[in-house]
Amino acid sequence: MRKLFLMISAMLVSVIAVAEVEIELYVSKVDHTTFGHNVPKTPVRPPHVSIENGVLSFTADHPEYVLFIRDEEGDVVYTTVVSSSVTQVVLPSTLSGEYQIELVMGSWLFVGEITV
Repeated sequence: MRKLFLMISAMLVSVIAVAEVEIELYVSKVDHTTFGHNVPKTPVRPPHVSIENGVLSFTADHPEYVLFIRDEEGDVVYTTVVSSSVTQVVLPSTLSGEYQIELVMGSWLFVGEITV
């Protein structure tokens, strides 16, 4: 009985350790030359993006983004277009550690930190 309890406890710990993590994104404007014409009627909200085991998950009804992953020196180590029909992006297995994630949507930039 004790052995079964220890096995279940170990399984729960491993499930908790790989839980999906919501990425906190901050908003800024990329193109400051547009004045008045592209001003949203409501504040721009960052997208809901989470990461689990090197897989980024997006909500099903998101706009298209250009994704950049930057290392500690600010160099782009991965980039791709996330079309509106894509809900998951698998990051390369060569990425390991802390990175900056950037999502560009038109003249808006969403920035956060991830650990892969």
